[in-house]
Amino acid sequence: MNSHNLYDAGAPARPLAGKAQVYRVAFLTILIREIRRFLRIWKQTLLPSVITTFLYFTIFGNLIGNRIGEMDGIPYISFIVPGLIMMSVITNSFGNVVSSFFGSRFQKNIEEMLTAPLPPWVIIAGFVAGGAARGLCVAVVVTAVSAVFTPPQVHHAGLLIVTVVMCAILFAQAGLINALFAKNFDDINIIPMFILTPLTYLGGVFYSIKELPVFWQGVSKANPLLYMINSFRYAMLGKSDVDVSLAQFVIFLANVILFAVSYWLIRTSRRLKE
Repeated sequence: MNSHNLYDAGAPARPLAGKAQVYRVAFLTILIREIRRFLRIWKQTLLPSVITTFLYFTIFGNLIGNRIGEMDGIPYISFIVPGLIMMSVITNSFGNVVSSFFGSRFQKNIEEMLTAPLPPWVIIAGFVAGGAARGLCVAVVVTAVSAVFTPPQVHHAGLLIVTVVMCAILFAQAGLINALFAKNFDDINIIPMFILTPLTYLGGVFYSIKELPVFWQGVSKANPLLYMINSFRYAMLGKSDVDVSLAQFVIFLANVILFAVSYWLIRTSRRLKE
C-alpha cells in the first residue's frame, strides 16, 4: 500500500491516528524538556522554596505563632501550612513557564514549533504541563518541610489533589500569557512582583479574613487567590472562609478563560515572531 492510500476515504482513521501520534510526541517532547530544565538547575528552581518555607515556619510559625495561639480554631503553625504550599505552587508554576516560553521567543526557537504541523493547544499543553510539574514538585518539597514543624493533615484527599493540580495549571497558563506579552526579560518580573505577590499575601495565607472588619472581608472576596488558598486549606484542615463549591467554580472558570486567551494569542499574536 502506498502513502497516498493513507488518506483514502476508505481509511479515515489512519491519518487521525497519525496526527494523534505526532501530537503526543510533540507534547511529550516539550514536557520532558521542561522537566529536565528545572531539574537540571534544581538549586535555582527547588531549593529556594525549601529555604523560604523554613524561614516562614521559623518566624511566623514558631516565634509569632506562639503569641497568636490559634487561628480559626487551629494552631497557627498548622493554619499557615496550606497557604505556604499554595503560595509556592503559584510562584513556581508561573515562573517556570514565563521564563521558559519567553526564553524560547528570545532565542527564536519558538518559530520551529509554529512552522511544525501542531495546533496551538499542543504547544500550550506542553509548556503548561511542564510548569505545573514544577509547581507540584515544589508542593511535595514544601509539604515535607512543613512536616518537620507540624504533622501533615488531610481532610479531603480528592479535593486536595484537584485543587493543587488545577491551581498549578492555572498559574502556568498565566505565566504563558505573561511571556506572550513580555518584550524583554524585565517584563516577566512585573506580574509576579506587582500583582501575584500582593494578591497572594492578601489572599489569606497568614490569616483568616474572619479576623478582618466586614468591609475588608468584602474587599478580600474580590481576590481570586483567596478562593484557591481556602479551597486547599479546606482540603487539608476542613476550614475555609469561603464556600468551597464556589471556590472550585472560580478555579475552573479561571482555567477555561486563561486557556481561551492563551490559545487565541498563540494563534494570532505577531509577538511570537518578533
